[in-house]
Amino acid sequence: MAPSVPRTRAAAALSMKQIVHDNQSRMIRCLRAKLSTERQESAATKEGLETKVSSLETDLQIQKCDNHSLRNTVNLCNNDIDHRISKLVEAKKEHKSTQVALESSHLTIARLTEIGLCMSNKIERMKAKKQQARESHMECHQKLQARIQEAKDTIQEQHLIIEALVEEKASLLQTIQGLQEDNGAPAPFDDEWEEEPEEDREEEGLEDIPIGEGYIVD
Repeated sequence: MAPSVPRTRAAAALSMKQIVHDNQSRMIRCLRAKLSTERQESAATKEGLETKVSSLETDLQIQKCDNHSLRNTVNLCNNDIDHRISKLVEAKKEHKSTQVALESSHLTIARLTEIGLCMSNKIERMKAKKQQARESHMECHQKLQARIQEAKDTIQEQHLIIEALVEEKASLLQTIQGLQEDNGAPAPFDDEWEEEPEEDREEEGLEDIPIGEGYIVD
């Protein structure tokens, strides 16, 4: 009985070792399977991460391009804004100069209007004076015509008187000559009286005055 006890113990120990070895082998297989699974998952995760990183890099590149395009657009907008601001400044200067010119034109128009009114008043006064002068001239002309007509009438009367006196003189001369012939005395009036009457000279002087010229001062 004694020799079998160690064998049993040895067999038990060997069995225990075998069990431990089997457990370890099982554990190693589990660990290897788990490691393989984790490796597969890690590879898949790595592939997904690489894909994601590539996608992010692509998005980043696209974002950079968009940022560059956006920066160019912003620069163009800034340049356009600066150009429009410069145009607005120039337009403001032109508006100011135009406003100054317009105010100057208004002042000029006001002065010309005032000058036109003054000229109109002067023209009206000149027309009134001209009308007065025309009326005065017509009045003077009428007075002069009346005086000329009166002088002509007076001269005509004087001519009639002179003709009557000449006829009376001729009659007297004939009477005197007849008496002298009867008495045998020479005729005292041998020469004819050819002196021009003063009234004729006055009539000629009046006829030389042009009608409608000059003013009669009362």
